[in-house]
Amino acid sequence: MNLNMIYPIYVYGHPVLRKVTQEINKDYPDLDRFIEDMFETMYKSDGLGLAAPQVGKSVRLFVIDGEPLAEDHPEMKDFRQAFINPQVVERQGARVPMNEGCLSLPGLHEEVDRESEIRIQYYDRQWNFHDEVYTGYKARVVLHEYDHLDGILFPDRLSPLRRRLIRGKLNDISKGKFEATYRTVLPNSR
Repeated sequence: MNLNMIYPIYVYGHPVLRKVTQEINKDYPDLDRFIEDMFETMYKSDGLGLAAPQVGKSVRLFVIDGEPLAEDHPEMKDFRQAFINPQVVERQGARVPMNEGCLSLPGLHEEVDRESEIRIQYYDRQWNFHDEVYTGYKARVVLHEYDHLDGILFPDRLSPLRRRLIRGKLNDISKGKFEATYRTVLPNSR
């Protein structure tokens, strides 16, 4: 019997998505259950990653499961991880454009430039410390989720012209004018 809670996804315009998140400690209430619920929410929403602000929690935590991309990006096979209190300590390599989407921006996809190599320090679910280097698609997915922890959404990474061109779409999302296969929380919701 699956007792996981499936969270609704907070969408563009909601203030929780713009907050810089707080670090947590081992005493965070029901942390393991929260991480499992985040994975389940991500799977139900067909996401590759999910950050705590996207489910209304302003804490430094995100989850990733790259398995759905493994066929096209073999390095994503078995890349399933919770990142607690992550810090990107280095960004390097060429800035590569690639199409990105986001569960908090349903229906919106844009080319986003991101560094091709990063070094990140974080704790896993067992509170083991990691200091790892990721390249390519792993680096991109991690950077996308990491941005959420600092109140950054991928349209913030676009050129000013591109942002102006999608302003109408962003406004529509914030007003609930979008289609999503998962439950959402609009900006004016409590």
